[in-house]
Amino acid sequence: MDNELKVALAQISPVWLNKVETIKKIEASIIEAAEQKTELIVFGEALLPGYPFWLALTNGASWDLKVNKELHAHYTRNAIQIEAGELNSICDLAKKHHIAIYLGLIERAQNRGGHSLYCSLVYINEFGEIKSVHRKLQPTYDERLTWAPGDGNGLQVHPLKEFTVGGLNCWENWMPLPRTALYGLGENLHIAVWPGSDHNTKDITRFIARESRSYVISVSSLMSKADFPESTPHLNQILEKSPEILANGGSCIAGPDGEWLVEPVLHAEGLIYHILDFNRVYEERQNFDVVGHYSRPDVTKLSVNRERQSTVAYKD
Repeated sequence: MDNELKVALAQISPVWLNKVETIKKIEASIIEAAEQKTELIVFGEALLPGYPFWLALTNGASWDLKVNKELHAHYTRNAIQIEAGELNSICDLAKKHHIAIYLGLIERAQNRGGHSLYCSLVYINEFGEIKSVHRKLQPTYDERLTWAPGDGNGLQVHPLKEFTVGGLNCWENWMPLPRTALYGLGENLHIAVWPGSDHNTKDITRFIARESRSYVISVSSLMSKADFPESTPHLNQILEKSPEILANGGSCIAGPDGEWLVEPVLHAEGLIYHILDFNRVYEERQNFDVVGHYSRPDVTKLSVNRERQSTVAYKD
């Protein structure tokens, strides 16, 4: 039935800062989800190849510190250049199994010179086509030491059966205007991706659902001290200050009334499944629609620039 959508929340850990091995884990999750007839699978923020946890463990804000430069270079080598086809195998699986994918990754953007990193959320449709790449508008706190700020080009939504899906990265979900940009495009299934931990997901997931009268899926990764590979540069220094648990999960789903369908799941690696019924969106929009009958565009209106930003415009 077109009004029902089976989703999978992939709460997994990366093979940290190893894009080849992390892609293998992602592919295995897609195949597992497809065997359960899943129609949409979501992976956490920066899962491919991992969140920059070292910044809080190696005095990341120190100027000209060799350890941070070398870790950043290692991170850059394991970032994803989409234009080079590094997501082709994942796109092929999406097409083969007719499954849509939201994937959080670190992008080494070719149109910005190929050396800076962006925290991006990629949507691949059920035909294996990359339909949007949303670069995080504003990296949070120490993330700014390794990620560049993105642009509005990826503020897009996509049809999936009767649903209209869109997504944001981590603390972007706290930003009212980017949320409104997606609401205005008809979003009714909101994807919120996080590096991990229920302190991020336990409040905002239900709030966005209640505000938008939409389904909200929050997906987080896992990361423990044991997950740092032995090949990690300066591993001993990282381990010296690392807590045992860096990301405890917290993946969850709220319905259009803001109530839990799946409460935050902690410390459990694997896929979390649920079936969403689109009719619930219409039921809850009856009394509130933030960009529809309960809006006043004559009084307040949002302007959105979705141009893909680049430093140089070439005319040949």
